[in-house]
Amino acid sequence: MYQTLTFLHSLFRWLVLLSLLYSIFIAYKGYSRNRIFSKSDDSVRHWTATIAHIQLILGITLYSQSPIIKYFWKNFSVAKESFDLLFFGLIHIFLMILSIVIITIGSALAKRKEADKEKFKTMLLYFTVALIIIFIAIPWPFSLLANRPYFR
Repeated sequence: MYQTLTFLHSLFRWLVLLSLLYSIFIAYKGYSRNRIFSKSDDSVRHWTATIAHIQLILGITLYSQSPIIKYFWKNFSVAKESFDLLFFGLIHIFLMILSIVIITIGSALAKRKEADKEKFKTMLLYFTVALIIIFIAIPWPFSLLANRPYFR
């Protein structure tokens, strides 16, 4: 089960990134061109948040099954000295939960705005902040914080 969760979590990262990038593009285009916030735009907003929530569920499930995390919490006083263990035990999950909260708030606020320009602006702001946090918290192969392959 752990290997399957790792694979799904790794795969879904790309869906989260692509949906956020597309949402940000749509929001920027809509905001800068004073477009009407269409049903299609609302659907992009909704599905971006939904994909992020699915990834969060996969991540929390993986977190509860991970031998690395089990070791981290069982041997906290020793494990906290290893930055790699600290990253996955605390930093990664904290930043990812924070980013999902930001996406959720941004999606909910955008949905409730009256003016179309404000809907696009809200999406643009919140989704961009979340994307930056996610990009920092992903253990990219080139990351100085912790690294993993692009696909697992």
